Amino acid sequence: MGKLGCGIDGVLNEAKFSEPLPWIGVYIAAASLACALAMAADVIHGFRHSKLWFPCKLFTINATSLTIIAVAVKLSVDLNTPMPRGQDQLAKLSSAALICTVMGNSMPSLGTMENKEILSNLVALGILVITVVVNICIQLGTGVIYVFVLEQAIIMFLMLVLLLVFSFSALTVPTIKRYLELKYKKKYEMAQKECSMPKESGQPLVDKLREALMKYWMMAHTCSPQFVMGRSVTCTASGALCLLSAATLAEAMVRFYVMRGSFEFCKGDSDYKWSINLVLLTQAVAVGLGTIAPAMRWFLAINFRCPTRGRKKGCDSNYKLEEYWIKALVEMKECPLSNIPIHHPQCRRILHDAKIKLLNLCIGIQAGIVFMSKVIRFVSVYFMGTILLCYDHGRDWLMKFTPNNSIRNDSGPESPPNYKQDLSRFVLHLEGEDALVDLMMKENRDATDYWWRKAKKRQPKHLMELLELSRPSEGFKGLTEFDSFKVPPLDTEEAPNCWSLSLVTLTSIAFAVPNIDGYSVKHLITGVNEGLVYVRSIEHMHGKLVNNGKAADIVWLSVELYHRWLNVDLRKLSLQGKSTKEILEVLSDSAKNIFMEFKKNNANLCLMDNPSKWPIKVLAANSMYRISQSLLLDYKDKNYETSERLFEAIRVMVSDILAACLTNLQCFISIKCSTSAIEEREESVRHAAHVLGKTEKVLKHLHQKSLPGLTPDQMAVMDEWRSLYKLNSSLCDTPHSELSSPTPREVYLIID
Repeated sequence: MGKLGCGIDGVLNEAKFSEPLPWIGVYIAAASLACALAMAADVIHGFRHSKLWFPCKLFTINATSLTIIAVAVKLSVDLNTPMPRGQDQLAKLSSAALICTVMGNSMPSLGTMENKEILSNLVALGILVITVVVNICIQLGTGVIYVFVLEQAIIMFLMLVLLLVFSFSALTVPTIKRYLELKYKKKYEMAQKECSMPKESGQPLVDKLREALMKYWMMAHTCSPQFVMGRSVTCTASGALCLLSAATLAEAMVRFYVMRGSFEFCKGDSDYKWSINLVLLTQAVAVGLGTIAPAMRWFLAINFRCPTRGRKKGCDSNYKLEEYWIKALVEMKECPLSNIPIHHPQCRRILHDAKIKLLNLCIGIQAGIVFMSKVIRFVSVYFMGTILLCYDHGRDWLMKFTPNNSIRNDSGPESPPNYKQDLSRFVLHLEGEDALVDLMMKENRDATDYWWRKAKKRQPKHLMELLELSRPSEGFKGLTEFDSFKVPPLDTEEAPNCWSLSLVTLTSIAFAVPNIDGYSVKHLITGVNEGLVYVRSIEHMHGKLVNNGKAADIVWLSVELYHRWLNVDLRKLSLQGKSTKEILEVLSDSAKNIFMEFKKNNANLCLMDNPSKWPIKVLAANSMYRISQSLLLDYKDKNYETSERLFEAIRVMVSDILAACLTNLQCFISIKCSTSAIEEREESVRHAAHVLGKTEKVLKHLHQKSLPGLTPDQMAVMDEWRSLYKLNSSLCDTPHSELSSPTPREVYLIID
């Protein structure tokens, strides 16, 4: 028997080594298919949301995608596997074309990266591209690639140019983000001033918020880093280069399948065997789908700038190098070499001079890339102008013979004028993009209205029915009734109250109340579930009481899905035939036992001195104990012996807490549009528009009620409401209290 890898005669068994290659081909096809599906998903997302600049949602340049791409282009770096057939040679070409498609498709994703991510991803991409180019050159020299040589050379050239364009475009991202961030802050202040200016009396709050959101959206969308990169001249050029690489692959495939007799191929079969056809098919599909987005960006850019479209008087002839393209390089050029541990003056001078020369070379390359991109755009406009002109004349000629051509006049003079506010001053644009301002405004002005109308169809009806029980005229009295000030704390330090934890604890108690029909309980749970979506958003807005919010989420998950509060089965408890007082005592004792056990186990730690660091289970237990004890204190005075009475009282308390918390929705919508990072701001404004649409009736309902005299920051904190109510109650017990402090129903919040 021969050694491992050798035959009986001791000769190396090479055939054995190539047996797994067909399955490796399947692996390559699977990676190519993953790329195709991700790029197709981005195309579908772009069409679905009318974003024809196609932002990169799934397919971006990162560690995961680069790993998948490296697997997908394995054929291009395979140096010694024989590829004799035409399909084998085409698969080599499709692998190279796929890299061009990837770079052209993912150009906007540069805007989503941080500086360190950009550097690491560019280095990895550069290593991959250089490796592929070097390996293709070796295969051209050794004869592994012997057909479609010209096509391979063209795609290699396009690959290197795209890598340069991709890399030097990335240099501008930090500069663009800083510039747009400063501009956004100024425009945001201007928008706030305009929104706070007095308008016609009686204008509904929702209409004012919609007008403000339109301004915030216009700013957030036009300064979105992905959109800025997608409309840049280098991205337009990369789209043209990507389209050219796809056309090169298509030309080779057409020649092979239509004029196969004009080729001379070697005899034999590839070690990849049948899997090579699968690889060629998936990569051709990936190149086709991946070219849609870059090609559309290229076409839209030239369509707008083409003079035959009636948008401009002449072709774009601006070849000026805008400052933001080279600002980062200029800053690096002026920065001293302070991080290099070399103290010899002559050595430092040599290094400094070398750095300046290198950066001057980079500035020259950047200027050349921008100039080349503008030339590509100009040439595209020049040649496409004739085609678009023929299309316009043909369409006009056909319309003359169309019987119902009166449809064209629907938007004519007799149609009613469109009174839409001018948002052009809120369009954030870079130097050289003045011509795009009106276009960006017209295409995105109605976006917030669309989301608002779409969200309006999904109003939280159960939440609205629950809010009808609230008592704003009594100062949302349930805020103090659910947790009495008379209940002694379990520890020297008391945990602060939290909107969501109080809501889920009260709902847990309501679930355990006996003799309540299932519809009423289900209706309460559904209403609370709808309200918690907005309560959590309001709590996250300030980022306080994080542990309390986590406790509420965990308790609510258990209550909603399993009808349990921690270790207590609420459904079983309600069916045991106990009185309401006994049920409250069981819940109170269970919570107290959990708390005291934790206190006993942590007696020597300072953890108890800081309630914000209490474990989630302990916070939930503390809330259940205080609320159960508060209900027991009022048990006789408010006739809680009756199950229906207790359940209805809890519903009213829940309604008061929800109503008080949701008065912060207007503040939440405003803050949501300003505090998020520039990469996430567009999504934040869209979320705010959805919230406004869904809660329109809630806002109208609460806006008609009197609210306490608290600042916006105080209104977001539950204990501030309770402190104000306690203060007003104590003042009412003193002589002449009516003169010293207004009651809650007499104090109004002025909403700008």
